Amino acid sequence: MLDLPQAQHCHRTFGRLLFQDMVRLVLFDIDGTLVRTGGAGMKAFARTFATEFRMADHFERLKFAGRTDYSLVREFFGFNQIAPTPENFRRFFDRYAFWLDYILRDSKTELCPGVWEFIHELQALPQAPMLGLLTGNVRLGAEIKLRHFNLWEVFQTGGFANDHEDRDQIAAVALQRGCRILGQDLRGDEVLVIGDTPLDIRCARAIGAKALAVATGGATLEELKMRQPDWAIPDLRAITAREVVA
Repeated sequence: MLDLPQAQHCHRTFGRLLFQDMVRLVLFDIDGTLVRTGGAGMKAFARTFATEFRMADHFERLKFAGRTDYSLVREFFGFNQIAPTPENFRRFFDRYAFWLDYILRDSKTELCPGVWEFIHELQALPQAPMLGLLTGNVRLGAEIKLRHFNLWEVFQTGGFANDHEDRDQIAAVALQRGCRILGQDLRGDEVLVIGDTPLDIRCARAIGAKALAVATGGATLEELKMRQPDWAIPDLRAITAREVVA
């Protein structure tokens, strides 16, 4: 029979083996991955530029897929010779939150296929991973969108456009926060990023994470496969949580 110190050592060893190669943190993109808002975000951007800055020129030049809110606003400011000052960013995002909430109420919105089922599968795993967000939305914009679908409370942590304008750096912040909550440093193969654009795959690789690409938003399945994610699928109904976590 093992004495107590030996038993404790075996238990710790078994625990390390149990978690080896398992995903401990899953980071979700929002738009086109979790939800479709009927263009509410883009409409809120346009309404804010028009009402707060009296500007509409060059809006059609903005490419939203996979981008961060701050980088989009900075680009629009540049097109229209608006000074990219902290005050102007604050003016924009204060008014943007109002318009986003207002426009969402009358928009045709939907969850992307398989989202709730996939989340429930993750939560039901014997060693369920932590769920977080990795998004180009500012935090308040992310909350407004996800509360619309009763999804906000699902996520324990995340990285947002408030943290950095570059998506790769947002990924690093989301990873740091997840590690802090879990109380341990995570290897790249213990993190999974789920997104719908090549930029989501790129930011997963920037932190050494696995990448699950879903063709439910900003890119076709073939475009996603070209970026060589670990998995590329039409939507989350095409894979199980156990396949990507265990």
